[in-house]
Amino acid sequence: MKIEAFNVRTVLVPMAPHRSASGVVVSSPLVLLTIRTANGVEGNSVLFTYGTAALKPCADLLRNLEELVKGKELAPTAITDELYARFRLLGTQGLLGMAISGIDMALWDALARSKQMPLHALLGGFPRPLKYYGGVGFDGAFASAKAAEEWAKRGAKGIKAKIGYPTLQEDVQVIREMRSAMGPDIALMVDYNQSIDPAEARRRLAVLDREGLEWIEEPVVAHDFAALVRLAERTTTPLQAGENWWGPLDFRHAVDRGVRDLLMADVMKCGGVTGWMRIAAIAHARSISLSNHLWPEISAQLMMVTPTAGWFEYADWWNPILEEPLIVDDKGFVNSSGLPGSGVQFNEEAVERYAT
Repeated sequence: MKIEAFNVRTVLVPMAPHRSASGVVVSSPLVLLTIRTANGVEGNSVLFTYGTAALKPCADLLRNLEELVKGKELAPTAITDELYARFRLLGTQGLLGMAISGIDMALWDALARSKQMPLHALLGGFPRPLKYYGGVGFDGAFASAKAAEEWAKRGAKGIKAKIGYPTLQEDVQVIREMRSAMGPDIALMVDYNQSIDPAEARRRLAVLDREGLEWIEEPVVAHDFAALVRLAERTTTPLQAGENWWGPLDFRHAVDRGVRDLLMADVMKCGGVTGWMRIAAIAHARSISLSNHLWPEISAQLMMVTPTAGWFEYADWWNPILEEPLIVDDKGFVNSSGLPGSGVQFNEEAVERYAT
């Protein structure tokens, strides 16, 4: 099967404001990619640009990359490796890294669809339930507790809160109010979104160690591997990191430097399906739990073939543009949809409604 064409579209999907200590997301600016093969098979992927300023540049970049892919055989890993090699001097982080990941995801989706198989089956896995957690924004103690209570009622086995408030006391108050609202049997994680410096992180984490947390995520800048290692040496609560690392090489460098508590990969930043599978091999070799960041549909497929799969992060931000969004059950698990490919199929009526 040869690749015939790209179809690149942009949408702005409304959502409830999602706040963190590093900023607020008020809508989902998405680039939708469909890759069509000469025999009519299509593959889809979604890229999230965080803000509208990057929406058009990301879409234009994908359109420019079409000429480098068109006419090639549908071989996702080979094409992704070619693209990384071609742009080695420019660098393959940022928008270019996202674009390559998006192409890779769409190619794997097309390949799985061509064989009428779910992606996890194509990759040699089988469907199995994944325990999920829901997210709570940077909304203060009262609102965070109320949101945690709602997630608990839905059956979530874990809940993650954004923290990084002006004072440590506010962080602790949010944690304790949430714990009171959700009960003792649900795991509680917190995420600083890289919002504090190493010295302040040492001070705060020493106190948070007493709060019974599942993990503390990205307390400092994500690529400050040395700081993460020093914090882990002083902290009994596991540290989580990885969603902002670019590809397997970043993960290898982090692990080689000693960042080994927990890992989290974002399929849009880590190199798509190809990058994820290589990162999963690194995590497996070191016996490190690997969780996902966003991208529920395709991440569920990938977590099912990840030997050290950890927690599944569920979010419904992009459900409005999907034909069959991933469903979570009331017992705290996500299951395979059984659909061919990654499960990403666009609702064309919604895409037209939210088009930019």
